[in-house]
Parts: sequence; C-alpha cells; structure tokens
Amino acid sequence: MQSTDPPAAAPPGAPPPPLGEPLPVELMNTVWADREGVYDALVDAGDLARWLRAVEGYFSPPLELDGPRTGAGAVSGPDGPPVEWFRELRDALRRLAAVATEDTRPAAVSPVASLAAAVAAVNRACAHAPGWSYLSWNEGEPPARADGSSYGPEARALSRIAEESVLLFTGPGAAELRACHAPGCVRYFVRAHPRREWCSAGCGNRARVARHYRRHHPGGVS
Repeated sequence: MQSTDPPAAAPPGAPPPPLGEPLPVELMNTVWADREGVYDALVDAGDLARWLRAVEGYFSPPLELDGPRTGAGAVSGPDGPPVEWFRELRDALRRLAAVATEDTRPAAVSPVASLAAAVAAVNRACAHAPGWSYLSWNEGEPPARADGSSYGPEARALSRIAEESVLLFTGPGAAELRACHAPGCVRYFVRAHPRREWCSAGCGNRARVARHYRRHHPGGVS
C-alpha cells in the first residue's frame, strides 16, 4: 500500500520530545501524528538542527552543530541540503520497519516504494561519512569509546544513524522492534520489556480509552 499524501509540516510547539529509543527509531519517529493529522518534523534546516540537538546525547563527542565549518570539518557528504539526507534515510528506515513488523497502518506508509530501494538508501548513508573509533579516557573517569570523522556534524550523524540501523535490523534485538497500534499513532518503538505494548504512556492511555469505549458501545465508532 502506498501513501497518498505526504506528512504535513509540524505545527507550532511540536513535535513531541524523543522517547529514548535507539537513534534509528528516533529518526523514524520524526513522522508523528495527533488528532489533526500526520506531520513531518524534518521540513527544513531549522527542524533538522532542533532534532539533532534533541538527540545530541547519543553522540560522543558532541556534534558541535554551531562550530566552525572550515578545513576538514567543512566536508559534508552527500549532495543536497542536509535535511534531505535525513528525510531519505528516515523514509527508508520506516519502509524497513514496516517490513520487519508487518505494519499495515495506512497513515504510517513510507514513500519509499520497495525494500530494495530502502536498503540502497541505508547503504548510501552508511558510506557518506566514513569514521573510526577512538579511546577517550580522562583522569578520574572510566574509559569510553568516541567517534572520529573528518566530515561535518550532519554527515557524521547521518552515517552513525545508518550504521546503527544495520545493527538494529540484523542484531539480536531486531525481533523487539514494534509498530505502535494505539489509535492514530504512526511511530515505532523497541520493546524493552515483554509487557510493553505502546510507544508512550500517552498512546497507552488512548488505547485503553478506545478499548473501554468499544466494550460499552458495541458497533460504535471510537
């Protein structure tokens, strides 16, 4: 099933904050919904900067989005505005997630037409900003792994998310990826607890209200 209408730009004050999911799932969830419709939280460069700041805690060292863009750090990666790179990867990941979870929610359908196209987009993003690991170990602190790259922060983030998506879909936790089937929701989540059913407490509350309505109003529309 193909999507007929693209998500609208997010309304003022939106989108909801990240849910603490793995980075690829957080990117998938920049398509979100409320009672009024389905929204895209990555419409322009400002949206991308806000989202990257919201997930900056996932990156070590920090992305330094406001840092200088000269020298090696000016190398950005793929052609086109950075927000388009992230939308392409986001839509590819949503297609892969739909396949993995057998998701048939009409409002959640990705514009990426096929599994092969989605895989190709992820692989392109993985290769956009080659990087390396290095050891970070300061006096009085435990050792830690950090990411090195000669590319700019957006390209570095893009490839890191793509690399983590490969691990998400091929790793031992792949079977825990879920589509949230609360009324109107289009988000995904990784089930960290066997009893978890919804992406958020808000979706859980809406689902319980809908179940209550159906029990007391058989044949009605919730």
